[in-house]
Amino acid sequence: MPTTDLTLTRTGHTAVLTIDRPEKRNAMTAAMWAALPDLLAEPAADPDVRVLVVTGAGPSFCAGADISDLLGGADPADPMADVRRHNLAAQSALRAFPKPTVALIRGHCIGGGVEIAASCDLRFADTTAVFGVTPAKVGIVYPPVSTGALVDLVGPATTKYLLFSGELIDADTALRTGLVDRLVDPDALEEEVRRFADVLAARSGLTQRATKEVVAALTGGDDAEAVVAPWYRRTIAEGELPEGVAAFAERRPPRFRWSG
Repeated sequence: MPTTDLTLTRTGHTAVLTIDRPEKRNAMTAAMWAALPDLLAEPAADPDVRVLVVTGAGPSFCAGADISDLLGGADPADPMADVRRHNLAAQSALRAFPKPTVALIRGHCIGGGVEIAASCDLRFADTTAVFGVTPAKVGIVYPPVSTGALVDLVGPATTKYLLFSGELIDADTALRTGLVDRLVDPDALEEEVRRFADVLAARSGLTQRATKEVVAALTGGDDAEAVVAPWYRRTIAEGELPEGVAAFAERRPPRFRWSG
């Protein structure tokens, strides 16, 4: 289903969102940022979708925001206001996606590409990947949400290093600093992400949803105990724990049915 240089496909229980503008290294236009929340709504509501993979067409993940949009807003005092609003809404939609999300990263992952990747739950990259956060190269003030996502992943010092300098880091450095969770050879990346997506799809969706909400509460400074309390009862009421225990006793894979 194509829409504004973004495509959504489905393989089994995995939905794949592809940033599909390879001639521009998948740079995100304002229209693409604006389209992303509505595009994600369908797989978010589909009970057969258990995992979302986000990737880029061609040799790059995403080279950031399309620079031609940066001065195109209606307010001359803040011409980025519209694109910033769409960008933040897109990041929010990715973070709020109710199922596990995995960024599959190769090649350039710069600026807005890092924002997209950091909004996913996990990041798998190959050794061709390079990362950079480049607002200091063009005089942009990075929004707190995007800065906070970096701090959560790599800590304050590396966040400052990236934002102060705009320098690119290689995949090994990204892995070492926590920006990337798994580093895979280029010829094995897609196969490994497919394998891992299948693993996620076989696990309890209720456990995964509860984990997402608890982690968000912990990192956001909210009351995680209040968030998790209803999930303790739902795992019994909605059959996940009884099925998991029965499957263990019968030495078979569990058949989890919960879909939210």
